[in-house]
Amino acid sequence: MTETPYVRYAVDGAVATLTLDSPHNRNALSRKLVTELFDGLAQAEADDAVRVILLRSADRVFCSGADLSEAATTPMEEGTRAIVELQRRIVASEKAVVVRLDGPVRAGGTGIVAAADVVIASEDAHFALTEVKLGVAPAIISLTVLPRLTSRAAALTCLGGEKFSAAQAAAYGLVTETVPADQVDARVEAVCASLATGHPQGLRETKKLLNRELLADIDARGEELAQLSARLFGTDEAREAMMAFLTRGK
Repeated sequence: MTETPYVRYAVDGAVATLTLDSPHNRNALSRKLVTELFDGLAQAEADDAVRVILLRSADRVFCSGADLSEAATTPMEEGTRAIVELQRRIVASEKAVVVRLDGPVRAGGTGIVAAADVVIASEDAHFALTEVKLGVAPAIISLTVLPRLTSRAAALTCLGGEKFSAAQAAAYGLVTETVPADQVDARVEAVCASLATGHPQGLRETKKLLNRELLADIDARGEELAQLSARLFGTDEAREAMMAFLTRGK
């Protein structure tokens, strides 16, 4: 029996689309979903005709963050390293990476958003860095999120853990552009079409210039922050907070 994929892959011209489709856990970053994102990114990288990679969700929720059902019961070292590597692959991709957002983005999902080159968000999208409320910290996603945010925005969003709007995310530097919900399709199509006119060498070398410092920091600090994240997730305090959160959700 064929297993249902959590990430669907499709190519239309020069644009490869990776669609997150794991609605039962709101596209949480489970091992299966992250592995399939790796596979999709690798497939797009290997296709010389592809110049743009579009990441989107099949439903409104883009990503709810870490899979707390896994985090509450299993060691997290492998998972935290995988999410660091996922951000790295997006940053280091030779293709232009675009994220489309139609609705909520939470915690670890924000790391994917921040790693992308261009982010187009519906005005209905909203965000929250909720780690602080679960007894952990946005350690691994700080690699991509903090370079995007102003220092004041980082303090407010990371320490407060409260929801903020797409318009605020754009003002903070996390999102490239917000548009009304009924204009997202057209705007994403136009942005992808524009990026696809870039020459492969031009895209590759320009991305190296844009992301050189970000990539170097991921390589220098990724393992340290993966260990920090795993340690925090493994504490009794965090496990109690996560179990309480999961219980509230039932």
